[in-house]
Amino acid sequence: MNRRQFLKSGGGILLTVATVLLLSRVASAQKTSAGSAIINKEKIVMSEAEWREKLTAEQFDVLRNEGTEPPFSSALNDEKRKGHYHCAGCDQPLFTSNMKFDSGTGWPSFFESIDGAFETKIDFKLIYPRTEYHCSRCGGHHGHIFKDGPEPTGKRWCNNGVALRFIPA
Repeated sequence: MNRRQFLKSGGGILLTVATVLLLSRVASAQKTSAGSAIINKEKIVMSEAEWREKLTAEQFDVLRNEGTEPPFSSALNDEKRKGHYHCAGCDQPLFTSNMKFDSGTGWPSFFESIDGAFETKIDFKLIYPRTEYHCSRCGGHHGHIFKDGPEPTGKRWCNNGVALRFIPA
């Protein structure tokens, strides 16, 4: 197939869409917000055996199998100190303590994240669509974004506490 046949077959459109998506992901991974940490753009890829060795059984279930911890089971739900919340899988900074709020749901909740810390996808596991988010560095599952949070964003980033590591200021 030559280039002209490829373009006529619609391959050019697919190539253009793929390029735009790739460039937008690179651009979003490079952003940072005021007072936030710089996101490491280098992806971490490990085998299942390596992840099992690195993580606890609970962390592996949530981060690698998209599990959910029981509500009110994480000490981070009640964490009030200043600091940063990092990915338990790869140590990438994800949230600051200024982004956290008490949602009453039983999981650590945030009204925004550090720019570029996550990638999202639509999840239909409970029939209706939900926005699921994963660490942009290691791909670890953290939780879901809901539209019932406080201002200024109106969002609730509902995070599994076991997927986080808190670093006090």
